[in-house]
Amino acid sequence: MSFRETPLAAGIHFVATPIGNARDITLRALDVLASADVIAAEDTRTARHLMDIHGIPVKGRPMIPYHDHNGAQARPRLLALAEEGKSVAYASEAGMPLVADPGFQLGREAIARGIPVTGVPGASAPLAALTISGLPSDRFLFAGFPPAAGGARRSWIKGLAEVEATLILFESPKRVNRLLGELCEGLGGERQAAICRELTKKFEEALRGTLSELVARLDGVALKGEIVVVIDRPGTVEVDPGDLDAAIRLARQDLRVKDAAAQVADRFGLPRRDVYQRALELDRNDAGE
Repeated sequence: MSFRETPLAAGIHFVATPIGNARDITLRALDVLASADVIAAEDTRTARHLMDIHGIPVKGRPMIPYHDHNGAQARPRLLALAEEGKSVAYASEAGMPLVADPGFQLGREAIARGIPVTGVPGASAPLAALTISGLPSDRFLFAGFPPAAGGARRSWIKGLAEVEATLILFESPKRVNRLLGELCEGLGGERQAAICRELTKKFEEALRGTLSELVARLDGVALKGEIVVVIDRPGTVEVDPGDLDAAIRLARQDLRVKDAAAQVADRFGLPRRDVYQRALELDRNDAGE
């Protein structure tokens, strides 16, 4: 690839960067990185390495880190530079800026102050995962990272249960197995899904199946790399209440209430929490007879 240094207007220029394969950068992104008066980046080491790969010299230009931990301090400096007539290129750590990225407040404040803002599109992990997931793409929701805390996490998943769109999530490889189990409980084990990891890299992989199948497949397996989880929208599940109650009572002959509810929920494709609550009701009713 090649770049050209061209006059770049004053303002904030958000530059998408590759999510794994360095050749996925666009020619326009290279031009902007070569021409900007100032380079800001979530990680200046990553930005400098990317520029080195493509032969873009820094030439003594300021390289300013801008991330979640220093945004309040770095943002005024970047905005002031743009107001002075400087062109500021902000490079994401990977993918499109502002998508699970700290650039949002920078762009928001620049717009509020009348500073020109442009976007240089490029690679995007959510869209790359959606492309290879095999799941519907006509309507989708990027939900980002789940909360780490248990209660907030369960509420977050519950809030997604009825969304009529394909869901796209990010998760740490250390927590993805836990997340799959929680998604089975909150969304239903029969929901189709795909685990996409190491997108655009040498070991790119997409694991597809129902949530319950993925849980079983990854039991005891420690995934590595960057992971995107894509989940199908809810299907229309109609279960006769009598059949549901009969299945719960049959399962309760051999299993604890939680395990019985999980088994029946996976069988009918229903949220485990709902079946668990019904199982508790049946236990109370049967005990009172």
